[in-house]
Amino acid sequence: MYDRYQGLIFDMDGTILDTEPTHRKAWHEVLARYGMKFDETAIVSLNGSPTWRIAQAIIASHQTDLDPYYLAAEKTRAVEEMLLDSVRPLPLVEVVKSYHGRRPMAVGTGSEHRMAERLLRHLGLFQCFDVIVGADDVQRHKPEPDTFLRCAELINVAPENCVVFEDADFGIQAAIRANMAVVDVRKL
Repeated sequence: MYDRYQGLIFDMDGTILDTEPTHRKAWHEVLARYGMKFDETAIVSLNGSPTWRIAQAIIASHQTDLDPYYLAAEKTRAVEEMLLDSVRPLPLVEVVKSYHGRRPMAVGTGSEHRMAERLLRHLGLFQCFDVIVGADDVQRHKPEPDTFLRCAELINVAPENCVVFEDADFGIQAAIRANMAVVDVRKL
């Protein structure tokens, strides 16, 4: 189905791995420590963003002066404690497995590189990918194209010959800005 593309690039959270419930639970847990609530509907528009950017939006909505990087680090620690036991692959993993060894493939995620690698190893998927580009590997994040452009560069495939699989508006915008084809997995 995707044979016309020379390179396949996958977002991770919500696209190939069902990590969203754990991320939400971690946000609720961490924010409760500060007497704040996690408004899931308000944060949906930030899906695909690095954790510090989501923390920044939460802090602004609560009109408090916490450090977004500190809050993001707390949330990341909370996720790490619970994620390995709760994460599950999503159906798109079948596409990953069917193209493994046939096309260069990358993960371009808003999660930190270390966390992405750890999750993919835990689920036995790490070896399917030639490259992982995490939020800490680029300076500009989705909706900017940098994550996906870096993926294409590292798998040595021109952007216009890549397809990106995404579940978030910011990621879809990033793929379009990178001049790549995009599959909105929410519509599969």
